[in-house]
Amino acid sequence: MFPSRTDPVPPRGRPGRRRAALGALSLAGACALVVASAAVVPAAGAEGTPGGRCHGYALPHVPGAAHQRADCLRELTTAGTVASGHTDPADFAGLTPEGLPTPSGVPGIQIDGYFPDTSTTNTNHGWNHDAQFVIRLPDRWNGGLVVSGTPANREQYANDRAISDWVLSRGYAFAATDKGNTGPAFYRDGRRPGDAIAEWNERVTELTRAAGAVVTHRYHRPPARTLATGLSNGGYLVRWQLENHPELYDGGVDWEGTLWRADGPNPLTFLPPALRAYPVYAAGGAGAEDAWKAMREAGYPAGSEFLWPYHHRVYWDLTQRVYREEADPEFDGATEAGTPYCAPGTPCDADYDYATRPPAVHRAVDRVALTGRIGKPLITLHGTLDALLPISRDSDVYARMVRQAGRGALLRYYRIEDGTHVDSLVDAFPDKLRPMVPCHRSAFEALERWLAGDGRPPADHTVRRPADADPATLLTSCPLA
Repeated sequence: MFPSRTDPVPPRGRPGRRRAALGALSLAGACALVVASAAVVPAAGAEGTPGGRCHGYALPHVPGAAHQRADCLRELTTAGTVASGHTDPADFAGLTPEGLPTPSGVPGIQIDGYFPDTSTTNTNHGWNHDAQFVIRLPDRWNGGLVVSGTPANREQYANDRAISDWVLSRGYAFAATDKGNTGPAFYRDGRRPGDAIAEWNERVTELTRAAGAVVTHRYHRPPARTLATGLSNGGYLVRWQLENHPELYDGGVDWEGTLWRADGPNPLTFLPPALRAYPVYAAGGAGAEDAWKAMREAGYPAGSEFLWPYHHRVYWDLTQRVYREEADPEFDGATEAGTPYCAPGTPCDADYDYATRPPAVHRAVDRVALTGRIGKPLITLHGTLDALLPISRDSDVYARMVRQAGRGALLRYYRIEDGTHVDSLVDAFPDKLRPMVPCHRSAFEALERWLAGDGRPPADHTVRRPADADPATLLTSCPLA
């Protein structure tokens, strides 16, 4: 959800009441801006040059795009795109274990561009323009399309190592969006509280429709299967899309998606207790045991204590402040996004009490809230040692919501023992953590079989970590059964 590739911006006074206008075109308007093309697409297996302009034929155009650039590449995975400049490693830094294998041997077309938008936080390609996207079209296509929004507030290449490389190697076309605003000051985008997150959902819908048209143009037939997947904030987007636009997808895989509920739980209900209790716990002394109990009551799982110092230093404080600013900018007056590591008793996010905030704050969260009313098959997976989005306050709750909405037959939910929110932490604690990325891949394969009629995935359960597992094996294997 929250680790950003951008350093925190210092708080500053807000000159006006809120923020710059959103300025994004409506979906109907944006998707009506179809650029006509009578192009002939290259035959399967056509080879281009890194960064080559695909001379000799035209290329698919992205409906609604304000700008696009297409290149033929010998390699669409990061085995080639890092060197050719068709990805940005800073976008995906820290999201996967260092030893994760990189597939290769996927030639095809990459289209980079952006949809109309007025915000300018994304600096990729020197465009200084948000609503950027990437679409990758492998020469050897399996008939499917995978669409993803990014985790945290990262840019469109954030999924390249965790998702894009692998699905491309299986023959899928792949599309990703930056969600329309990026960086820790994402909350500045929009007129009203909640606008910035609401735009994330609109941008994924917009890209899914446009990418489907591009795939149809490139391969002369529409995708036989369109799947949504993503991690953290990207997992939230999968849930929202399957609830609100199930007609666009055949199914999805939600990797520890963020849960937003107007009446809680949500990040604004469990982060402030951590900000209050953790310093007391870390200091030791008479209050440490009560502080530990407060952490547990807030949802932070027993056994995750070794992760708390890192999360306090890196995630909890910044996450609370910027997402609270998005939903509740009036909490601390003119101060923008709070005061880092402030002392309780001042206007401080450590004292934030979501339940007592005005109805307008709850309405802002309700605009982006989830309901559990999914309309297509969904597989959710979440690590039991997630110390950023505690599993008991997130996916456990969402699974109950789906069942209470009468959609339980469409859900499979797997709790991954010893998984945590960010897979790069496995490198620091290989004896205590297991990577989530191979479990995501197993879930994706299970969804493929489910949709093909080859059997339903296993019933909901906790996927145990093998007691004697070799770390190298855990990087490539996560049987769900």
